[in-house]
Amino acid sequence: MNRAPASIWKNPVHFLAFGLGSGAAPWAPGTVGTAAAVIPYLLWIQYFSIGSFLLLLVISFIIGVWLCEKTSEDLGVHDHSGIVWDEFVGYWLTMFLAPQGWMWALIGFVLFRFFDILKPWPVKWADRRIAGGFGIMVDDLLAGAYAWICLQIIVRLY
Repeated sequence: MNRAPASIWKNPVHFLAFGLGSGAAPWAPGTVGTAAAVIPYLLWIQYFSIGSFLLLLVISFIIGVWLCEKTSEDLGVHDHSGIVWDEFVGYWLTMFLAPQGWMWALIGFVLFRFFDILKPWPVKWADRRIAGGFGIMVDDLLAGAYAWICLQIIVRLY
């Protein structure tokens, strides 16, 4: 069971690292965090130009490294289960160049969660071996890359 610290509701850095509070879910915070990432994707990110979407990914990743590092240090726990900003960025990477709409958002959600949970090489390796905020972020970026490849194949076959 996820034990979210009270600081996520008081500290804006923790609030963002906990995916706007979605990481405070008592069960499956990674799945809840990914579901929360679908909302901004469907509301506005899916309409971004390719360049704007790519810029969002880069900035979200860089900021995420700092958010996750700072929150981990403050909590004294490396990669607390409630830190889900990495799920946001991993899911958004999955959806880069995807067709618009609920169906594709759902397929991307399932694919990203599959690879984030399964952790095929090098995702598991990165999760275990790379420390700090970069380590927290990079394994989900790799899971998002696997999901992105699969989604692009499905799009081409569809």
